[in-house]
Amino acid sequence: MKTMLAIISNALCRMTGRNAVSFRGLKCDLHRLEEGPPVKAELTREQGLQYYRTMQTVRRMELKADQLYKQKIIRGFCHLYDGQEACAAGIEAAINPSDHLITAYRAHGYTYTRGVSVKEILAELTGRRGGVAKGKGGSMHMYAPHFYGGNGIVGAQVPLGAGIALACQYQGNNQVCVTLYGDGAANQGQLFESYNMAALWKLPCIFICENNKYGMGTSVERAAASTDYYKRGDFIPGLRVDGMDVLCVREAAQFAADHCRAGKGPIIMELQTYRYHGHSMSDPGVSYRTREEIQEVRSKSDPISMLKERMLSHNMASVEEFKEIDIEIRKQVEDATQFATSDPEPPLEELCNHIFSNNPLLEVRGTNPWSKLKSVS
Repeated sequence: MKTMLAIISNALCRMTGRNAVSFRGLKCDLHRLEEGPPVKAELTREQGLQYYRTMQTVRRMELKADQLYKQKIIRGFCHLYDGQEACAAGIEAAINPSDHLITAYRAHGYTYTRGVSVKEILAELTGRRGGVAKGKGGSMHMYAPHFYGGNGIVGAQVPLGAGIALACQYQGNNQVCVTLYGDGAANQGQLFESYNMAALWKLPCIFICENNKYGMGTSVERAAASTDYYKRGDFIPGLRVDGMDVLCVREAAQFAADHCRAGKGPIIMELQTYRYHGHSMSDPGVSYRTREEIQEVRSKSDPISMLKERMLSHNMASVEEFKEIDIEIRKQVEDATQFATSDPEPPLEELCNHIFSNNPLLEVRGTNPWSKLKSVS
């Protein structure tokens, strides 16, 4: 039975949760902007619990992916997102489901926030028929409505994102495209070509650099003469915020989306974040940085812990509520894992299906000299 103190605490949480709590001191660096996002953000109890649930689900899902990879159930490339959850949760809180999003190969978090279930994501990682790409996309190639992947070529998604923004402008639908890339891709020439075209045509594109401090095994200081990624657009306005704080990310992304919808053209955001795992599962992540560095970030700047402590200190939720959410998420991930390890692999006859989205039967040549496979959409 709950103690009387716990019952009173829960009652206070529910009462306090009716109103928003204002958090001040949000910092933002600006480039070519007279004004930036607000320095304070309001958070309701419902919003806080929703953000916590989203980030904790992504965290548990990625830790399970780590376990399955080490068991050799997941094979091939696998880039995990744990540590960067506030970026995905904050951006998603600021845009509409009808807006568009494209990212690089560290895509599991955005696949989830774009509406794909944990079950479908883990099944895709294990190459099963019930995966979001029917087991044929793997870690780097997941898609959903208004979500264009998971792209394996470094920086290649940036011009694609500019093209999606051009489509939004052409259709006049008041939508924006969030185009994400990492600090490792920030020196790619195609980024600057995309900046130029987006600025000339005033495309509604939010270019977002998720600066997690390391491109593969190279620190940003060793890879870039200028690490002010939010200024890299030169003639494009930019802003830089703490990517470990979900409220900072939300406010900045809301500001950026409003900027684009007002017809002012593109904007660049730099989210200063951190990945806990190595670049990919083949990278132990401690040859170019110390375990102490990773532990310090975990202890001082973890996005989930920061949000939880904020809510607890303002009586917006109780410890028991967070525990209940954690138990529920762990069960959800375990159930998804059971499905992802028992669902059958796609049969050979489906190997070439869905090459095109809407086409008649197509014979696929060269897959096997003794059989002709057909593709159906």
